[in-house]
Amino acid sequence: MFDLTGRSALVTGASGGIGAGIARAFVACGAKVTLTGTREPVLQALKTELGDKAFVGVADLSTAGAADALVKEAEARMGALDILVNNAGLNRDMLSMRLRDEDWQAVIDVDLTAAFKLTRAALRGMVKRRWGRVIGIGSVVGLIGNAGQANYAAAKAGLVALMKSVAQEVATRGITCNVIAPGYIRTPMTEKLTDDVRGKILARIPADRMGEPKDIAAAAVYLASEEAAYVTGQVLHVNGGMAMP
Repeated sequence: MFDLTGRSALVTGASGGIGAGIARAFVACGAKVTLTGTREPVLQALKTELGDKAFVGVADLSTAGAADALVKEAEARMGALDILVNNAGLNRDMLSMRLRDEDWQAVIDVDLTAAFKLTRAALRGMVKRRWGRVIGIGSVVGLIGNAGQANYAAAKAGLVALMKSVAQEVATRGITCNVIAPGYIRTPMTEKLTDDVRGKILARIPADRMGEPKDIAAAAVYLASEEAAYVTGQVLHVNGGMAMP
């Protein structure tokens, strides 16, 4: 069950905690994985850990043409691209009345527009092969919002609508498109939170703990597998009960 042997995946944002966790899980299940992000030393260290099934493709997804070039590179290295995980994300937090235009646009460009461009590029090969998995990594704030994160929440909500729309377009070609919406996950970013802030967050989580990257990775493995062939256009909430839509 959940065997990804023979499949090839591209994981964006693989230099972060969640992306690295997904890449590790995919390789453990037999897949080849192209790791991409902006921090090459971190990606190279992860490739060394994962071995010859991992490849590195450094890309700044905010630049024109980066998405198409990255997909072509991944297909050339792995022979095909079966699974796309749109995990790359950017935060520029600020209260809405003080949020600068450039900070709004920067988050939209990376968290939403890049996901669209990567999906569009990856679908060309998936449609020809009549098999594919597109997984967007959203956020609980895309469902419930969060003060100071209007740009991030809007991008993550947009990702849900994007995946639902694309799912309807390609379902007859054996391609599924879904979103995983994490809650608060223990990563280097959340480790920087103060004890007071962490306590307030935990008070909102019935499971009384932050999630781990492996919790998100397990959901990604399922959605990438044959067993999830009849699951498309869905949002899988992995948040310890923080939000129960």
